Formats: sequence, C-alpha cells, structure tokens
Amino acid sequence: MALPSTNGREPVLSPRGLTSPRAFTGQTTIESKPELVRPLANFPPSIWADCFISFSLENTILKAYAKALEERKEAVRNLIIEATTDATTKLSLIYSVHRLGLSYIYSEEIDAQLDKLFKEIDLKDYEEVDLYTISVQFQVFRHHGYRLSSDVFNKFKDNSSNTFKEYVTRDVKGMLGLYESAYLRLHGEDILDEALEFTETRLKKIVCTLEGNLVRQVNQVLKRPFHNGMPMVEARLYFNTYKEESSSDETILDLAKVHFNYLQLLQKEELRIVSQWWKDMDFQTSVPYVRDRVPEIYLWILGLYLEPCYSKARIIATKITLFLVILDDTYDAYATIDESRLITDAINRWEIGAIDQLPEYIKPFYKILLNVYDELEKEYANEGRAFKVHASKQAFQEIAKAYLEEAEWLHNGYVATFPEYMKNGLITSAYNVISKSALVGMGAIVNEEALAWYETHPKILKASELISRLQDDVMTFQFERKRGQSATGVDAYIKEYNVSEEVAIKEIKKIIENAWKDINEECLKPTVVSMALLTPILNLARMIDVVYKFDDGFTFPGKTLKDYITLLFVTPAPTLTN
Repeated sequence: MALPSTNGREPVLSPRGLTSPRAFTGQTTIESKPELVRPLANFPPSIWADCFISFSLENTILKAYAKALEERKEAVRNLIIEATTDATTKLSLIYSVHRLGLSYIYSEEIDAQLDKLFKEIDLKDYEEVDLYTISVQFQVFRHHGYRLSSDVFNKFKDNSSNTFKEYVTRDVKGMLGLYESAYLRLHGEDILDEALEFTETRLKKIVCTLEGNLVRQVNQVLKRPFHNGMPMVEARLYFNTYKEESSSDETILDLAKVHFNYLQLLQKEELRIVSQWWKDMDFQTSVPYVRDRVPEIYLWILGLYLEPCYSKARIIATKITLFLVILDDTYDAYATIDESRLITDAINRWEIGAIDQLPEYIKPFYKILLNVYDELEKEYANEGRAFKVHASKQAFQEIAKAYLEEAEWLHNGYVATFPEYMKNGLITSAYNVISKSALVGMGAIVNEEALAWYETHPKILKASELISRLQDDVMTFQFERKRGQSATGVDAYIKEYNVSEEVAIKEIKKIIENAWKDINEECLKPTVVSMALLTPILNLARMIDVVYKFDDGFTFPGKTLKDYITLLFVTPAPTLTN
C-alpha cells in the first residue's frame, strides 16, 4: 500500500530537541541552539478515539454464530454440487456465492463445477443468450481463473458502425453486467476496452432516469465496480441487491448473514486488540506528529484477506503496517535530513546498541520495533517458519533506505527522472513490506518455495506496487507541490518526457490500467503459485482504488474509510430470518 505523503502542510520552526510539535511555544533562550526547520504536519486527529477499545467479545455468542455457520454450510454446498441443475442456474448461483464473500468456503466444490462447465463451453451456445447472463457467466469464470474468451460479447457489436448495438443501450442490467465484466479485461481485449467506455458513458447519462433498486445498483457500480472493491464491504453491500433478485435463494442469503455476523464479531475483537496495543505502546506521546489511523490500517489489512483462519495474520500485519506509518511520517513530516540518515542506519543495523545514535523522540519506536520482530522471530522459529519474519524485516530495512533516498532528493532540490522515481517509488509504495508481512501469520501454506517466488519480484507484485505508487501520485501531486515536498511521479513524468501536466496524468492512468491487466492475467489458470498467495496481492491493489479513487482517503479519512469502518464495525449486523 502506498502510505500517502503528507499533504497541505507548511514548514514550521521548532527548537532543537523538540519531541512534540504541539509543545512549541516559539520562545527561545540565550543558551538555545540554532532552530531546526521541521516539515511538521497538523494531521487531523483520529475520528474514532478509543471507541473500539471498549468492545467486549462474548465468546458464547461467537461460538453460537460459528455453530450456526457450520449448520448452514452443508445446505449451500448441496446447491453448488447438485448434478441436475442446469449450467445457467449453476453459474448464477456461484456468482451469488462469490459476490456474498462465501466462495472461499467452497473453493474445491466451485472449482470442480467450473472445470466441468468450462470444458463443455461452445461459444455458439451464447448466440441466443442475453447480455446480462453472458456477463454473469464471464465474470464467474474470470474471477475463478478461467480464461473465457471476450469474444462472447462480439454479437453485441454493430460491425457497420463499430459500436454497440442500439438495443444494448436500453438494457440497463445488461450494461451493468458488461461494465463489471470490462474490469476483468486483459491486454489486447479491445472489445472490453470499448465496452468500458461505452457503458460508463451511457450509465452516467441515464442514471438520473432510473428508480428503486436499479438506480442504487448503477450508482454503486459507477462509484466502484466489484472487481476493484474491498471484498468484505462488497459482500455486505450485495445483501440488498441479492435479496431483491428474482432468482435469490433464502438458503444462501441466510448463510451470508450468519457469515457476516460471525466475521464482524471476530474482526471487532481483532480491532480491539490492535487498538489497545497502539495505546499501550504510547505512540501518541512519543511520536505525536504521526497520523493516528489504527482502524483505517486494520481495515486496509482486512482488505487483504477476510477468512477467519487469518485472524492472527491480520493482527501481525496491522502492527507492522502501523510501524510503516510511523516511519513514513517521521521521514516526511518531522525528521531533519541528518536525523533521517541516523534512523536509516539504525534500522539497517537492527541492533539495540544502535539506539544510542538516535534522536530521543524516535528511541521508543525503535525499541518497540525490534522487540516485536524479536518476539515474532522466536515464536516462528519454534515452528520452523522464522524465514517469513526475516523477509518482512529485510523489506522494512529496504523501505527505510528508499524513504531516505526521497529525503535526499528533497534536501538537494533534485527532481528524479521517471525511471529513477519508479525504481525507488515501487519500494516506497510499501507493498513489498506489507505483502511479505501478510505472509507471516498465514501458516504452513507459505513455505520457503513460496517466499522464493515473492523474492523474484513477480509481475503481479510489481503491478500492484505500480498501481499503489501512481494512483497515490495522481491524487496528491498538486498538494505536494504546494508544500514543497519531493517531486511525485507526475512531476518526474513531465520532466522525463517534456509533456504537459494533462498529458502526464493521462499517460500515467494508462500505465495504471495496463497494470490492472497484468494482475488479471496473472490470476488466470494455470497460476505460478496458489491463489491463496496471489489474492492478497490482488486485494492490495483493490484497496488503493478504495483509498485513492476520489481523494487521499488515508490522511483525511472522513469519507470512504469512515463509511467502510462504520458499515463493518459500527452498523448492526444484518438480522437473521430465524
């Protein structure tokens, strides 16, 4: 994830040795040293304060939901494997199961069904099928890694005018399905590139004429298509849509509600744990200049994987990502260049003896950082999996060097070339740290061979990092200019290719689109590694769309992230039918 640069701040004079920007009174004495200029930021405080610390998990209720979940799983499993169900109904059912966030429960059963159905496909079978049905089936196969050809949409094109046929513009549900399908496109699929532009333009034009459930669906999809959304939130939002579908099955909806209720309790407990840890570490006192965003970071990590078995993994990854926020804001919003050099050296030495060289304000953080990693290393050494902790630590050391590189550019007034910027920027996107840290608590599924694959910096990881870096830059570059911070990817692109700001943004957006196509391609069968390893990387890219599509939703989380946190952890869970 790209931990966004601080926006809209002005340099502030602060006396040497100041540990809190709020402590500065502007007074000096004869004995005082020359004043230091620190790029302090007046970040908005947390909008949540300690509200999630007060949560108290009732284990009897959690166990009751777990039992209800197990009782309902079998009924839906029978629907998926039912031999007499026709292909269209079966694919529609699998589509609903996936949209409701339940497909991980039935991964083997779904793959077995799709294997069989995919082998039986004949594109001629789609000649009489409507656009919405084709779109649903296309999405089902692509979401589960099957390369169904985009040629299934050819019949909706008017060859004479090279555009989509007139009747398509009157089929709102069909256009919705086609729009969603277009986000699963690969390189060279021109028809889906055209479909995206066509459906987006048409849906925006007609949305004001729609009513009821349809207008809600169109607005929701135009805001964020399912493929680019956070899985847990998308599942929750789909409840009402599915309930109003004529083909909805109460058995599936009931399971989805129990599933959500169970996950909500489990995840609120996880959020309580990391919130209490943050408070106990007293970071708000030692490093008060950082963004206090514990629920937002937990939400970001929840976006990687929602499965209950990854509860511990989410807690570990959230803590490490909070360390990254502190590190990022220290380089970007507090430390002088000399202090940044000392911090980088200490992190790369990674020994408690290095603490003596550090400024006082960062010493508590450094000690906690080493302690947490040391505890993880000891714990996983007993299981023979300390190599995952080592990988996370090395990635953390690498990003410290990259943050220093950016600080040196700023200190020297240097605007990097676009290749230079991207080489360093893919590291400062923080995706390498977070993706490797996410592996620590994932269990035996992550072995040394899987980690070795990560170390090759595969195309999907690079694409996810690229989306993170450039989507952030497109949204924040104007603010960065105002505050005189390091040049962003937009500035580097303008310098490198001698183009206007408008052209640079347009071209960077094309790079982002192509990166999404790379990710889509890497998730198709046969995959190099299991989808259990690929999915968190895909989901990291999705979270960038969530956070940065409309604004800097992390630094100023009063919009999207506030709505998401409210939906998942504050709004009462859906009631059950029985």
